[in-house]
Amino acid sequence: MAWNTKTNEEQLIAEINVTPLTDVMLVLLVIFMVTTPLIMAESFKVSLPRAVTSGPEKGMGPVLLISASGDLSLNGRDVSIERLRDELINEFDRTHDKTIIVKADGAALHRVVVKALDIAKLAGAERLSIATEPESR
Repeated sequence: MAWNTKTNEEQLIAEINVTPLTDVMLVLLVIFMVTTPLIMAESFKVSLPRAVTSGPEKGMGPVLLISASGDLSLNGRDVSIERLRDELINEFDRTHDKTIIVKADGAALHRVVVKALDIAKLAGAERLSIATEPESR
């Protein structure tokens, strides 16, 4: 029978303390949760046209971005023109707000903007808001 000659104070701890690791991981998770919506707000750069009557956006309806090249993005997610109607119907059902905010690049083709507005109306949009930047006076 072997005798243990070490006292309890002299024995080494052979376990890893995971509490600090868990704390760091939770802090990182919170940081990513806070910053992701800020990064994902717009999926591509849109240069809005200027207008004297530009005002603040009202409502929290879906935001449709139309780039100069004709690419579409709905609430930060890329969407094709073919899928736009289904995506808008899902957004209107989810938010119960039938207002759509259109942010079209000033260089976007007119036919793409008109087609997107037409699809939005077919999807059930009751109000269309076209975003502009205030013109300097």
